Amino acid sequence: MNLNGIGMTSLRTRARLINSLRDMGITDEKVLSTMLDTPRHLFVDEGIATHAYDNSSLPIGYGQTISQPYIVALMTQIMLDGKKPAKVLEIGTGSGYQTTILSKLVGTVYSVERIEPLLKQAKRLHYKLRLRNIYHKLAKGNTFGWPDVGPFDGILVTAAPQTIPEELYTQLAPGGRMVIPSGKDNAQQLYLIERTSGGFTKTRIESVRFVPLIGNN
Repeated sequence: MNLNGIGMTSLRTRARLINSLRDMGITDEKVLSTMLDTPRHLFVDEGIATHAYDNSSLPIGYGQTISQPYIVALMTQIMLDGKKPAKVLEIGTGSGYQTTILSKLVGTVYSVERIEPLLKQAKRLHYKLRLRNIYHKLAKGNTFGWPDVGPFDGILVTAAPQTIPEELYTQLAPGGRMVIPSGKDNAQQLYLIERTSGGFTKTRIESVRFVPLIGNN
């Protein structure tokens, strides 16, 4: 497993991506440093590894994608808000790349995925990368998230429901922050949900495009 990469997966190529993320408005240096150090090329198929540090989403099979690096950085930055949450829920493990970024910036990550082969592949990679603060769960039943181990200081959702499930609000701890896309395919928006002493606030961030949140996650 080549962590450093060569050619189009080298540290120099990664650095160019990080500089472009700065130019796009990402300011959290811990997020940028973590993304620089994380080998994104390991989370995509070998045949497209040369595109791993393009600022674009890439297919990972089963109709799913690994998110555009800018979106990964933006969602992570917004959820962290300069802090280190103790316990974070990720809905949609996918390739495991976003999970990896979170694991280096928070206390513990609880990650849920509905597609079993993707979950197994992500678990193998996380084990090889010696990430021991990630708990994985295959989505089953009729509940969203992971209510048994909530509430969470942060929730990050990597697929878009048409409307935000009420269950996710209840899994957010007081003072917690949830970053989630929502809406139909051609009209999705990224939102920040904050739980305050008076209830919840909802702030629109920007237009986005995610795969739909299907079934129970």
